[in-house]
Amino acid sequence: MSSDTNVPTDSVLIAFDGSDQAKAAIRYAARLLSTHKAYIITAWEPIHRQAARAAGVGGLATGGQGVDEDPSDYSTDPAYIDATEISHAGVALAAELGFETEPYLVESSTAVWSAIVEASQELDVDLIVAGTRALSGWQSLLHSSVADNLVKHAGVPVLVVPPLDEPLQ
Repeated sequence: MSSDTNVPTDSVLIAFDGSDQAKAAIRYAARLLSTHKAYIITAWEPIHRQAARAAGVGGLATGGQGVDEDPSDYSTDPAYIDATEISHAGVALAAELGFETEPYLVESSTAVWSAIVEASQELDVDLIVAGTRALSGWQSLLHSSVADNLVKHAGVPVLVVPPLDEPLQ
């Protein structure tokens, strides 16, 4: 395809969780896409919700905060702090590769893929980019794939970057 037939996208949403696959997705997108605007999305879940889920309580528990604490103030939540650091790393990498970037940190109250789809609709992006672990066999049955669900539910094109044998420069 010649360069003059490429349709530039106005903006792209890149899912970033700090993994090598997510870093490869940013690098691949920088090489392939004509857009310069990229939202780097990092989904996170409050630590009290993670603990409730791990204990088998699911979404029923709201505990973890004291009576006088503001439940919307996550500034001391370790999961929020970690997600913020991951997001900044993704933004820095994307900026280094030529993207005009904005971080987009989103609290995930259901599935990560759902939070990404909702963000893509809110931001009105033209494309979602995500890396994948490319699990197969039993592993794929045990772990739901964010990338697979994005392809099924996003409503916009999704570029899924599989694990690459060689790192992109």
